[in-house]
Amino acid sequence: MTEAEVLFETRGNIGLITLNRPKALNSLTHGMCVEIKRQLDAWKIMPSVHAVVVTGAGEKAFCAGGDVVKVAKSYQAGTTEWRDFFHDEYLMNIAIHEFPKPYISLVDGIAMGGGVGVSIPGDFWVASEKTLFAMPETALGLFPDVGGGWFLPRLPGETGMYLALTGARVKAPDLYALGIASHVVASERMPALLDALAAAEIRDNRDAQDILDKFHEDPAPAPLVEYYDEIDGAFSGVRVDEILHMLELDETPWAQEQFKTLMTKSPTSLKLTFAQLRRGEVLEDFRDNMRMEYRMVHRVMEGNDFFEGVRAILIEKDMKPVWNPNTLERVSDEDIDSYFANLGADELDID
Repeated sequence: MTEAEVLFETRGNIGLITLNRPKALNSLTHGMCVEIKRQLDAWKIMPSVHAVVVTGAGEKAFCAGGDVVKVAKSYQAGTTEWRDFFHDEYLMNIAIHEFPKPYISLVDGIAMGGGVGVSIPGDFWVASEKTLFAMPETALGLFPDVGGGWFLPRLPGETGMYLALTGARVKAPDLYALGIASHVVASERMPALLDALAAAEIRDNRDAQDILDKFHEDPAPAPLVEYYDEIDGAFSGVRVDEILHMLELDETPWAQEQFKTLMTKSPTSLKLTFAQLRRGEVLEDFRDNMRMEYRMVHRVMEGNDFFEGVRAILIEKDMKPVWNPNTLERVSDEDIDSYFANLGADELDID
């Protein structure tokens, strides 16, 4: 008998979601997104469930992302599975953001891409010494979706733009300093925290906060903090070209490292991600952001770079994607604007 990809149970006063694909680093499938939203719809009106906690099975990952290889193969095969996946994943993101009870993510391991989307829209994000966060989509010819256009530009200064464009990997100290992680709890104490949440009378976020505060331990100093001024200086450019130019002219090792990193990314993804965050920072509603990202992903699937990124990074693993267009200069502003155009009958179907 095949074990379920996602497990649901009520434990004491909480509803517990366990992402249950440890061999695949708990990467999200279409079915998992559908089931999570369905369960949240049930729990939000169930009086006995005071809060929801989400965690990942296994020792390595909370959730390493969505199953983008399957998505790519679906589009190339002419099936609708790719569209169904993004549609229902984004509806799940909205359901998490709008969930009326405390939603607590115990991110004890890798959290990337879709794993960020199943956690960040909630109320509390708990990291451990095992947590590794990244939004690596520009290396895949994609963009930081699942709400990236909403939460990244709301991080301090230009740190969100830095994380989005470079795909930088950060750990608990930086996550806490940036405000991504609300709390830091030792991995070995996560089971006790879960027990405490299940046993508590959680009437609102304040009650959940009180419990989480008791387990929280301030992490070590955040390494990225010493580069905040450099990040704000370089990544505040009005165009991606300007960001790259400023980094290229800066001869410090840190700036040169960022420049070399950005030069490996999809030029289209860099410009698209930049536009996404600049548009997202002025939106007033999370749903509007998810509509925007749904439009964007449709247009990405019509292009070349996503499939090339998946091939080079995840399938053949030669790490040598051939981007088309291959320079920023060949990606016009008009091309980027087209990614944000209304989809008409294919717009995200939000109730």
